[in-house]
Amino acid sequence: MTTVMLVDDQEMIRKGLRVIIDAYPGLDVVAEAGDGFTAVRRLDSVQVDVILMDLNMPGMDGVEAVRRIREARGPEGPRILVLTTFDQDENVLAAMRAGANGFLGKGAGPDELAEGIRRVAAGAHALSDNAIGLIAIQGVVVA
Repeated sequence: MTTVMLVDDQEMIRKGLRVIIDAYPGLDVVAEAGDGFTAVRRLDSVQVDVILMDLNMPGMDGVEAVRRIREARGPEGPRILVLTTFDQDENVLAAMRAGANGFLGKGAGPDELAEGIRRVAAGAHALSDNAIGLIAIQGVVVA
């Protein structure tokens, strides 16, 4: 079973993602957080394999949360898959440089999302076409 934490400031988005993810065999949402601060703190009390991280949130944004999780837990800690509406260049690059293991836009379909979670959990990467192009151009090393 692959355990997942959802981090998004919009409750309706978290609820919808939970329904979608929990419908796939082998995937189980075990925690939620509405901001980066809460996500970082929740990792002290819950074990997760993959964190599905939004970027634009009040307080601590997703890039800073990724950075803090990597600093505290290292590369062997939970794998982090960024899922955001804002897939502009700077967001993709900042998230990947902070230590994210993948990047998908919220336009991804349910099957693509489930496959992305599985790939990231298995140690591979899940990257949108936009992220692949930017990473290749910028020479960013994916964690």
